[in-house]
Amino acid sequence: MSPNFHIAFRFLTAKKRAMLMSLSCTVLGVGLFIVTQATTSGFEEFFIKTILGTNGALRIDDKIQDTMRSMNAGGGSDFLVSHREGVKYIQGVEEPKRVIAGLNDFANVSGTSAVLQGNVLVRSSFKNETAQVFGINLDEHLKVSDLRSQIVQGDISTFREAPTGALMGKVLAERLQLDVGNSFILDYQGELRRYRVSAIYETGVTDIDKVRVYVHMNEARSLLKKPIGVTFIQVNLFNKDRAVEDAFQMQEVLKHSAQAWQDREKSWLSAFHALSVSSAITVSVFTLIAGLAMFNTLAMIVLEKTKDIAILRSMGYERRDITRIFLWQAAIVLAIGAIVGALIGVVGTFAVSKIPLPINGIFKTETFQVSWNGWHYVEAVLTAAIMVMAASIIPARRAARLEPGDIVRGTAQ
Repeated sequence: MSPNFHIAFRFLTAKKRAMLMSLSCTVLGVGLFIVTQATTSGFEEFFIKTILGTNGALRIDDKIQDTMRSMNAGGGSDFLVSHREGVKYIQGVEEPKRVIAGLNDFANVSGTSAVLQGNVLVRSSFKNETAQVFGINLDEHLKVSDLRSQIVQGDISTFREAPTGALMGKVLAERLQLDVGNSFILDYQGELRRYRVSAIYETGVTDIDKVRVYVHMNEARSLLKKPIGVTFIQVNLFNKDRAVEDAFQMQEVLKHSAQAWQDREKSWLSAFHALSVSSAITVSVFTLIAGLAMFNTLAMIVLEKTKDIAILRSMGYERRDITRIFLWQAAIVLAIGAIVGALIGVVGTFAVSKIPLPINGIFKTETFQVSWNGWHYVEAVLTAAIMVMAASIIPARRAARLEPGDIVRGTAQ
């Protein structure tokens, strides 16, 4: 143990109440920072998992066709140039097999699923509801979604074996008062087809569960009168965080519009980010109080220990040694506060994860969602360190400026 550290510890224990005040605020600041960031990040990660499991990491849809403009080169010759601002979009994917083959050349692509979508009217013996029919190839779609785990009634194998089977969202099934095994009619522009509910799924996203009806691709083509082409291709990635970069490259190579999940859900992601920043600012008040308490504690120690400082200076201690003694005091409080606060953060995060919290709307969960991310602990400790150490600099420099002669004469400032 260095002499500076030993002296700092002795000075600090002389002001036990003030030290405990600063320490308790540091502990609360670190602990609450970790818990709030764990919950906000937990809900955000669960939301991302939900949307990736329903809509995929990427969606490839409308074909891009550059508008060509005729230019006169003189001498009676003309040539065509691509006019980027005049891009034309052709709805849907006309050649899905070719596009999927191109997608499979990207190393980050883990699965693709062609989807044919159309607006329909669902008729049951109870009532009618507008909905969207999604024609899929089941095995392909299971690779790009969590549809298998989202089944809450029935069995996915029943849908696989039934040519006229359908997967219906829970909200839509409840509105139509349909159960597994019940039949219903899909009405597309007067074309009526009867189907049977093979299974009922629930994603937790109300906008999906109340409108989507999955049927086999061949049935969708027959119903919607679309013998070729699809509406979009849903893509899953090994690394979801590269979706934006991959979307740009795919759009350039395949000449089809590509939308990453970050752009698709930009508004919700912005809301989660704002909530995270807001909660961090709120709980940082505790570390701010800890810094002010540390400032007050060290300022009082400077006033009360002027004679001790004079003796230290007379013994050969330089100004930087006195500064280090007072900074060591702040470091001791910070170290204890960070360790105890981190432990409280662990316990608090675990306790919060067990609290019941039924949510159904943008995702489905029964408890608080938390994220066990080491960066939350790093950010909490850094926030406390900045405030506590910053508050300690002024008293430390003031103590270092004290001269033994001024203290003896009573003229020290």
